[in-house]
Amino acid sequence: MIETILMITIAIAITTILFFLRNGLKLLINAICGVITLFIVSYFNLAPIGNLTIAQIVVCTTSGMVGAAFLIILAFFGIVI
Repeated sequence: MIETILMITIAIAITTILFFLRNGLKLLINAICGVITLFIVSYFNLAPIGNLTIAQIVVCTTSGMVGAAFLIILAFFGIVI
């Protein structure tokens, strides 16, 4: 009986860990793509964002590609963070 409960607990723990790793990996890839996009836009002067700041990088790491697009759109309206 104890072995069965232990095996079920281990199975639930492994499933939970894999679920969070899978979602965490997606978030990490999105953040990396956002920062790389911001670096490319800044390097080639594709948008008037100027030099990269810590705030811009934090926005891209927390929101990924959506954050990079948001910063680029704001730069075209003259708002640079």
